[in-house]
Amino acid sequence: MPHLKVTPFDTSIVEQQIAKSPMMTFCATAMNRNDMLIGIEHAGEEFLLQLKPYENAYLLKYDEVTRPLKVNLLKAALESVSKELNLDVLSSNIAISNTKSPLSSEHFKKIEDFENITYPKEKISVEVGFGSGRHLLYQAKKNPNTLFIGLEIHTPSAQQVLKQIELQELDNIWVVNYDARLFLEMLPSNVCEQIFVHFPVPWDKKPHRRVISPSFLDESMRVLRKGGRLELRTDSDKYFWYALETFFSVPKVEVEVRKNEALDVTSKYEARWLRQEKDIYDVYVKCTQESAPRSLTVDFNFNDVKYTPSIEERLPKKALVFEGYFIHFERVYKISDERLLIKCAFGSFDRPEHKYILLEKEGCRYFVSPPVKTTVNFQAHQKLAEQMMLGKGE
Repeated sequence: MPHLKVTPFDTSIVEQQIAKSPMMTFCATAMNRNDMLIGIEHAGEEFLLQLKPYENAYLLKYDEVTRPLKVNLLKAALESVSKELNLDVLSSNIAISNTKSPLSSEHFKKIEDFENITYPKEKISVEVGFGSGRHLLYQAKKNPNTLFIGLEIHTPSAQQVLKQIELQELDNIWVVNYDARLFLEMLPSNVCEQIFVHFPVPWDKKPHRRVISPSFLDESMRVLRKGGRLELRTDSDKYFWYALETFFSVPKVEVEVRKNEALDVTSKYEARWLRQEKDIYDVYVKCTQESAPRSLTVDFNFNDVKYTPSIEERLPKKALVFEGYFIHFERVYKISDERLLIKCAFGSFDRPEHKYILLEKEGCRYFVSPPVKTTVNFQAHQKLAEQMMLGKGE
């Protein structure tokens, strides 16, 4: 990713330059650390640059939490800031190019997009962990009137499938680089025809990381229309029996089981298992009733939370763990005497949010954007606010 390596300099010039800078909005110095964050506003987007010591020099680079999708925005900001501060650049990789972002495509959707999105097809199906994409692409070609939402947390796999979508000129696939266990919560009730979970990682040593779980089953049954079904395909004996136990733990369920069923399309992993003569199990869970509309009202405002003297000393230093989620105030940056930037991690253990909180005397907000609207994120947000209010006025 873009960065500059520069000769060491007096970092106080950054703050002096802020007032007359067309791009820099503030600078924040880490408390108990020797690094700095620089607020940037450019081309309608807000993000941060990081300045830190590195091998007898300084490294000016992007901030992972607020990084914009368009890499050229970062490159332009790095170049502009280096010129404004008159930095002596030792090495650089910020040549502006026409290269697309790795996940730049009309078929790529961010999780935030689903907070308010219009679906182009009446029928919707979801595939969890599509891997090479063979099954996803096959289903999309076979069913042109169905929108297929493919979920894949492995970015290179997502990139390859996006290329194939364009090469095969398909218009009914969306790719989402996100955890399926949290994604389903973003969908309305009664909208899906099918949910495919083919050859998920068994996670025998870390069963809490498995896709199939009671909560995933509940969300699957909510988003499936009546008559729709959840389809699990696995070569793992342990996962098969675990899944059956999970599915039969609910009061009422309709389940069909098949063994060594041949499908029209075979994934590369399935082909390997077949050569090894391993058994392959299919489990189909049918949705037998309509669900109530999705109801999730969240408010990520901090309301009465404001800067108070010594608040940075009162914040807990270690992560606080609750049932199903956690919060962690990771680092505090000082902008001025009554203005702080707090780096936080919170939410789900498996797909946590990483955000900054801008805390001022007048109020408090997430910088740059609020978290994804999920139940665990809202619960974590409430705990963050609660912790920042503790000791207020004492």
